[in-house]
Amino acid sequence: MTEKERFELEFLLKTSPKVLDNMISTPSGLSEWFAEDVNIKDEVYTFIWDGSEEEARLVSKKANSKIKFQWVEDEEDGLDTYFELRYEIDPMTKMVVLTVTDFAESDEIEESKRFWENQIGELKRTLGA
Repeated sequence: MTEKERFELEFLLKTSPKVLDNMISTPSGLSEWFAEDVNIKDEVYTFIWDGSEEEARLVSKKANSKIKFQWVEDEEDGLDTYFELRYEIDPMTKMVVLTVTDFAESDEIEESKRFWENQIGELKRTLGA
């Protein structure tokens, strides 16, 4: 089993924490920008893209601050990995700073970063931010 490396990306958004919280923590919000469809059952979110499904367990959630998931497949493989969306208001610009933390195998980090840049780009378009 290959080790996964942690990486972080930071994005500036013109939106309110309340609106962003809804977009990153509810199935309806997530299905607007992250996946084609999202279902939730017993703290397990099922993300659907192009007919394939990936499941992630909700690890922690703090309103107006962050949400953290672990892919069920990684959990089953015994990996201590996760993806987290954490945000705060920049006191100078009053913009929301969204930090994405994720893990990927070393030869897949650039691809994973592009995935997040595309998804956050979609989030910005959805928010008008």
